[in-house]
Amino acid sequence: MASISTLPIPNRFPDPFTTEPHVPERVIGERRNYRTVWVSDIHLGTRGCNAGLLIDFFDHVDCETLYLVGDIIDGWRLKKRHFWPPEHNDVVWRVLKRAKRGTRVVYVPGNHDEMVKPFDGFDFGGVEIRREAVHETADGRKLLIVHGDEFDAVMLAHRWLAFVGDAAYTALMKCNVVVNAIRSRLGLPYWSLSMVAKHKVKNAVQFIGHYEEVVAHAARSRGVDGVVCGHIHSAEMRAIDGVDYYNDGDWVEGCTALVEHHDGRMEILHWAEEVAARDAPAPLGLPAAAKAA
Repeated sequence: MASISTLPIPNRFPDPFTTEPHVPERVIGERRNYRTVWVSDIHLGTRGCNAGLLIDFFDHVDCETLYLVGDIIDGWRLKKRHFWPPEHNDVVWRVLKRAKRGTRVVYVPGNHDEMVKPFDGFDFGGVEIRREAVHETADGRKLLIVHGDEFDAVMLAHRWLAFVGDAAYTALMKCNVVVNAIRSRLGLPYWSLSMVAKHKVKNAVQFIGHYEEVVAHAARSRGVDGVVCGHIHSAEMRAIDGVDYYNDGDWVEGCTALVEHHDGRMEILHWAEEVAARDAPAPLGLPAAAKAA
């Protein structure tokens, strides 16, 4: 079994009891409260990670259970080049703070953070490490929780091709960072270059559709009512042959989260859009409070 000291991550994560985050935790008057929240594909340790938007999300949202559905830390990138700004520690700080406050936090590793998989069954700082999990919703449905890389034919059959694809994707994300830096200076909201490219390419659309069907069929064979996964950076919720398929998206391109309301209703939150709407100027003649309402 791998030891913690061999993991390609910072030697010490921040202790929410003895340290303060680089970006102070904001006190929001009325924080949203959900029964369950799922986030995945954060890719801490990469320049494409939208840590700022995720910090904003955590500062506005509370939940009883938080699922981290893989690719939280990008071990592939960190093995090649160390990149870990203070904001990435702030994301970890907020996750650990939730665990300290009583939120159940379950970490289901993916392929980019596969170095965590040997710790299946362990509990670190209140964070449960599980290869997979089963969640029961408020309305009684059982959902299989997996990252989803095990259903990716490219990952399974051609691991070398997956690394080549990762390099190409990283190059695209570097362009995405530059584009959004320019948009920010112009006062424009976040926009995902890679997300647009993905939805414009026919083969990518076909791959996503096939992937969703494979995952849903695997869930049905396990006897559950639905499945929650990540991996392909494409948020979605739909029924596939009687199985509820949910993908919580990512925090590199789409900046989305899947949430369960207290009655079992599921919803995908598009946080970049919510921040853009919140920061938009109020219409002429209306006070800011009226706009926010």
